[in-house]
Amino acid sequence: MDLQLKDKAVIVTGAGSNIGRAITLGFAREGAKIILGDIDVKQAEAVAGQARSLGAASADVIRCDVTQLDQVQAMFKYAVERFGTVDVLVNNVGWDQLMFFTQTTPEFWHKIIQINFIGVLNCTYAALAVMAPKNSGAIVSISSDASRQGEPREAVYGGMKAGINSFMKTIAKENGRNGIRCNVVCPGVTIPEEEDEVGANSMWVNKDAMFTPDQLDKIAKALPLKKVGRPRDIANAVLFLASNAVAGHVTGQVLSVSGGYSMAG
Repeated sequence: MDLQLKDKAVIVTGAGSNIGRAITLGFAREGAKIILGDIDVKQAEAVAGQARSLGAASADVIRCDVTQLDQVQAMFKYAVERFGTVDVLVNNVGWDQLMFFTQTTPEFWHKIIQINFIGVLNCTYAALAVMAPKNSGAIVSISSDASRQGEPREAVYGGMKAGINSFMKTIAKENGRNGIRCNVVCPGVTIPEEEDEVGANSMWVNKDAMFTPDQLDKIAKALPLKKVGRPRDIANAVLFLASNAVAGHVTGQVLSVSGGYSMAG
């Protein structure tokens, strides 16, 4: 099926690692023009090279800390100057360390809030300034099934991801009149397959620090589909929601892509 994403101008944040990498390469296969926003320029450049080889119309890397609005706005300014517009924003940046809430500190809370929530606010704010005047656009934000179920050792992270779910629904209602669709994808446990899929700043740089092989095996056995997620699973859902051709009447939705861990409805 033709998703009609060829030559669409797409910004993917956190594009260099794991889920962001898979999303970027998914858009590349569709022939999109991609801006890879990441603080790890070296890792993002490697992904940009892969994107070009897969058929991306273009793939440009912009160093961007999404917690800083001026950097986000500069990234969007570059995209508009380069492509004339931004058709799709994927709010992918996310970060966590697994700890019980009583083990965390206010400094940790602040970091989680800035990266996982304020970053989405900044990027969405900049995107709407570009998309609203032209009465079209799609925003897809990556949340987490921790936002729907409540997950031990992810209290603050899950709370921020729940905030994204509600925020995006409101943005969808406010901006549907401007032809802008806003949706959310909630991954469950999603692990990179190869070490080169993650950069030095990724929460997955040491997979065993997140989950041991034994823990991953137990997680897989507990899921209805009996397997943990891979980055491309999430990318496929993002491409669907980004496409006006197949999801043009879909907005304000929160879609779990987690092997059946969460079954909301």
